[in-house]
Amino acid sequence: MARIKHVGTVGEKEKDFLKLFDQLTYSRSGWQIWEDLMTVMACSICNAVDRRKEAYERREEQYERSIKALGGVDIPAQLLGIITMALEENPNQDFLGKLYMNLNLGSHWHGQFFTPYNICRMMAEMNFGDGVQAEVERKGYISVCDPCVGAGATLIAAANAMRRANLNYQTNAVFIGQDIDRVVAMMAYIQISLIGCPGYIIIGNSLTNPPTGHVLFPQDTEGQEVWITPLFMHDIWEMRRTKELMLGLFGGTATTLKTVEKEYFYMFFDFNEKEGNYGNKRSYRK
Repeated sequence: MARIKHVGTVGEKEKDFLKLFDQLTYSRSGWQIWEDLMTVMACSICNAVDRRKEAYERREEQYERSIKALGGVDIPAQLLGIITMALEENPNQDFLGKLYMNLNLGSHWHGQFFTPYNICRMMAEMNFGDGVQAEVERKGYISVCDPCVGAGATLIAAANAMRRANLNYQTNAVFIGQDIDRVVAMMAYIQISLIGCPGYIIIGNSLTNPPTGHVLFPQDTEGQEVWITPLFMHDIWEMRRTKELMLGLFGGTATTLKTVEKEYFYMFFDFNEKEGNYGNKRSYRK
C-alpha cells in the first residue's frame, strides 16, 4: 500500500482523515483519490437540494463514476463525517485547504497556493465594520464574493466575522465563490455548505465568464457550472427571490422582512441559545 507523504503539522482530525485517505491509495495516485472524494461529497450535498434536471443528471453521472473508482461509499462517508466534525469543533479554519496543501496537491503549473486562513480572517475583520450593519438594515442582506475562491477560506472567514459582529450570516448574506479549478471549487462548496452559508459556487473562469445578473438568481451560463448550497434553498431566501420577482413585475421598493431577519438556522453547530429541532438544522431566535 502506498503511503501518502504530507508536509506541515496536522491536528487530530487531520490525522484521522489522512489515515482513512491512505487506505484508498493502494493502486491510484493521491490526486486521483482526492478528486473523486471531492466529487462524491459535493454531488451528494448538491443533488439533495438542487433538482434542476440537466445539472442534477450531470452530477449523478459524476457521482457514479467517482464512487465506483473509490470502491464504495464506506470510507468516503467516514471522511465526510470527519470534515463535518472538524468544522463543528472549529469553524474558524480552512480544513480542506490545509489538507490539500499539506498533501502537496496544489497545481504547480498554475502557481496555486491558498491564502492562509489567518490572513483571510484579518481581511474579513477589516472589511466588516459599521457599513455592513447599515447595509443589512437597509437591504436585509449583503453579498460576499471571492472570484478566486480556492477552498473557500475567504468566504468562511467572512461568515465567522459576521457571526462575531452579531450578524446572522445565514439570513443576512449571500456567499458567492468562483474558481477555474474544478476540484478546489468543489472543496469550497463542501465547506461553505457544511457551515451553513447560503449562496453558490461557480466553476469557471472569472475573467472570461464572470457571474452576471441578480445575485439571488444564479444561472448556469456557457463556460460555467453553478453549485447551490442547501441554505440558499431555504424558505427565507425563497421569500426574497419571490419578493424580487414581484417587485420586478409591479415595481415598488423592497422592505426588510423583520420577522425573517431574526431566525437562525445552523446545520451542524451547537450554539448556547436554541429552540426547536428540525432534522439536522437547529434554530433559535434573538
